[in-house]
Amino acid sequence: MKTDAGSHRSGAGTGAPVSNGADPVGGGEHPAEEHRRRSAEHWEEAASGWVRRQEAIREFGAPVSHWMVEAIEPQHGQRVLELAAGVGETGLLAAELVAPTGGVILSDHAEAMLEGARARAAQLDLTNVEFQVWNAEWIDLPVASVDAVLCRWGYMLMADPLAALVETRRVLRPGGRVALAVWDALAANPWALAPRMELLERGLAQPQAQSTDYTPGPFGLGDPGRLRALLGEAGFTEIVVEAIDVVQRHPSFESFWETMLDISRELHDLVLAQPEAEIEAIGASLAGRLAPFTAPDGTLEIPGRSLVAVAFG
Repeated sequence: MKTDAGSHRSGAGTGAPVSNGADPVGGGEHPAEEHRRRSAEHWEEAASGWVRRQEAIREFGAPVSHWMVEAIEPQHGQRVLELAAGVGETGLLAAELVAPTGGVILSDHAEAMLEGARARAAQLDLTNVEFQVWNAEWIDLPVASVDAVLCRWGYMLMADPLAALVETRRVLRPGGRVALAVWDALAANPWALAPRMELLERGLAQPQAQSTDYTPGPFGLGDPGRLRALLGEAGFTEIVVEAIDVVQRHPSFESFWETMLDISRELHDLVLAQPEAEIEAIGASLAGRLAPFTAPDGTLEIPGRSLVAVAFG
C-alpha cells in the first residue's frame, strides 16, 4: 500500500502492537496477521448473503445508523469516511446529506461487500460516493483529510481496534468526529445468544476462554467502560457512549434461521456440516429457545442492544 509523508502510519508509540506479519516466537504467521487474513476471506464469502439480506439488515440497524449520522452532524460540502462499510447502509445516509458538493468514501477490506455497496448507491442515484478496499488499521489517506468517520459494528472485529482508532483520528480534520457502534454484551443480544448456546450445548462450538484481554469478535468491545477507555487511549475527547435497543423482526422462525445462516459463515458452515437429521434437530431446538420472542401468529421480534459512541478527534 502506497504511503507518503502525509499518510504516515502512526501505530508506533500509541500502545498499539505493530506486526511485520511474522510470528516472533515460531517464525510462522503472526496471530494478528492470521486474523486479518481470515477475516478478509470470511467477509468475501459472507458478502453474497449480506447483499441478499440487506433489506432486513438495514431495517434492523436503522436506529443505530441514524444515531451515528446525526451524531456527526454532516454538512453540505463535507467529506465523510465509512470504515468496515459492508454494503454501506450508514455511509449512504450521510452521502445524501453532504451532497451535492460533499462526498463519502465507503471502505471495506472485502471487495465483494463494496460491490453490494456500489449497487445500492446506484439504486439511490448517489454519485458522490467512492469505494476503497482498505483495512481500517491502515487507512490510505493523508493526515486531516476527512471531516467525519463512521464505523458501524466494525472496530470490535479488528485485530487491533486501538490501531484502527488511532488511524481514524489521524485522518480526521481538527474538530472532526467519529461515530461508531459495537454490540453490547452477548447476554443483551438473544438473537445471537440463542444460536450460540445451541451450538455450545451440542459440542459444535468451543466456549470462549474467560479473559480480560481483548479478543476480536462481535462482542469483543461490549462494555461501555472499555469502549470509552479505548477511545480515550486513541486520543479522542468529549466521548459519549450510549446504548440503543434494536429489534430483529421476522415473519417466521424459518425466515430468521435462513437469514442467520445466510449472513454468518461460521454458523452456516458449522450447522450445514451436520447430518440432515441433526440440522433439523438444531432448528427445532433453536425455535424453542426463541419461543419467548415468538407471537401466536409465528412472527418473531427478537431484541438486541448496541453500544454507540461519538467523540472528537
